[in-house]
Amino acid sequence: MELKTMFKVSAVAVALVLAGCGGDINITPTVNDNSTVNNPPSNGGDNGGDNGGDENPCASYEASGETVQGTYDSSSKICTYSTTFVSAAKPLTVDVTLGTDLVHYFKSSLAVGQDCNTSQGCSVDMDGPTLTVDAGATVVFDNAASRVQINRGANIEAVGTLAKPITFTSANAIAALDSVGSGPSPQDWGGVIINGFGITDQCSDAERTAGSCNAESEGAVSYYGGNNNQDDSGSLKFVKIHYAGGLPAGAEVGNDLNSLFLNSVGSGTEIDYIDIYAGYDDGIELFGGAVNLKHIVITDTQDDSLDIDAGWQGNAQFVLIKHGSVKNASGETLNMGNGGFEADGRKGSSTAQAPASAPHIANVTVITTDEMSARDDDPSLAMKLDDFINATFYNMVLKKEAATQTWCINYSGDAADEIVTNRASIKSSIAACAALSATGKETVTTASGTTTVTEWFTKDAASEVVNGSDTVLANNGFSTSAEVTVTPTDMTTVNSFFEATNFIGAVAASDTSSDWYKWAKAAFDNANDE
Repeated sequence: MELKTMFKVSAVAVALVLAGCGGDINITPTVNDNSTVNNPPSNGGDNGGDNGGDENPCASYEASGETVQGTYDSSSKICTYSTTFVSAAKPLTVDVTLGTDLVHYFKSSLAVGQDCNTSQGCSVDMDGPTLTVDAGATVVFDNAASRVQINRGANIEAVGTLAKPITFTSANAIAALDSVGSGPSPQDWGGVIINGFGITDQCSDAERTAGSCNAESEGAVSYYGGNNNQDDSGSLKFVKIHYAGGLPAGAEVGNDLNSLFLNSVGSGTEIDYIDIYAGYDDGIELFGGAVNLKHIVITDTQDDSLDIDAGWQGNAQFVLIKHGSVKNASGETLNMGNGGFEADGRKGSSTAQAPASAPHIANVTVITTDEMSARDDDPSLAMKLDDFINATFYNMVLKKEAATQTWCINYSGDAADEIVTNRASIKSSIAACAALSATGKETVTTASGTTTVTEWFTKDAASEVVNGSDTVLANNGFSTSAEVTVTPTDMTTVNSFFEATNFIGAVAASDTSSDWYKWAKAAFDNANDE
């Protein structure tokens, strides 16, 4: 075990701790003045340093009467946690807090709660442990398979602030941990996985009714799904997720982890103010559930930025997506970006209980390039529609200045009828695209009728299709230009989740001071600076 501090505690004290936390034990790094703290020198362990005689502020928990705690290097403010503290095979089963203003370096996955396939005789703890990440904390990993994995029944409370965001990133982003000195790259670590009890079409109605839904996640096997689209898995707010999307050893190429997996996550979960940068696979991928998203920035992600699948029924507002390029550890420039949206209605079989994805998504800006993705040589697109998607998009700005080998909107035969019948629809939006659709796919014909991509985009009589060279973005490169005159849809008439806006796109031309403007600008500038 990783034993940095051992406390002798009376039975009375233990009883008080248990009574105060309802059975979940959360040991804070603070001890009483009359306590004796023994911090033995390093034995050549996780970071090769000791705590310099300072009190150890690293996360800890009690196991078999002993305190298990990370090792602390006070010179760099780095807490290191080995596989004896936590791993995918040894998940946390009690509450743990990662403290502020520290780098928390995990040598394996940070798994919370027991993963369980109930068909194999185990049961899910419906009131599992909570991982709390304090504002200002930085959490890092150095292995392509290492990830944050919040299993069903467990929770994450990672709530930062604009001034002190929480960052999940590559260990190579920390100079003291970057032994080669090459800096961070996409695919340096896995990403964040949240598994919920929401509805996914990857399970049958019978399985949901019986409580035996066990959908298997991509990238690294874990289980999710249930029958509760109001499920609460915690909060991610003012959170950065950078350089993720690793490929676990032995996994099939292409079966990478995403920067943020939201697997059947319910609407009780808060996902707000998220900055995803330089991920190798998707930025955010949603497999069913009904979680809502707000204030999302996804920049220079290799595959799709926001990937919808398996019957997602949530909402999203204020989404800024930019495709571009990054340099990897070898100094190569990688073109980043497939779909701004990959919008899929089904992954399994739709039923009345688990219908095709039908989200409402508003106030979006997607900025594409004319490049082919380094991942799979696919084009940089604003939207890809597939698998009977029923989404409605409002108040969007799509931008593609050049289109020698790319275009803005792609669709498959499995989405053609949704386009013709307007079950997938666009409202109050503008497309400034050098090519709106691929050559030969401008006209959509099904048994229900015929339309063109341009007619579909402008069907509401408010939306516009203009030239790729037309000005739709402000001088800062991401806010909507004051020259855009499309009248926005009042989203408060659609759903109470939405805020009223007097602009289309992700950020208003007149906004230079809100938290959303500052969050978006910082993320956008970071992507352009690298």
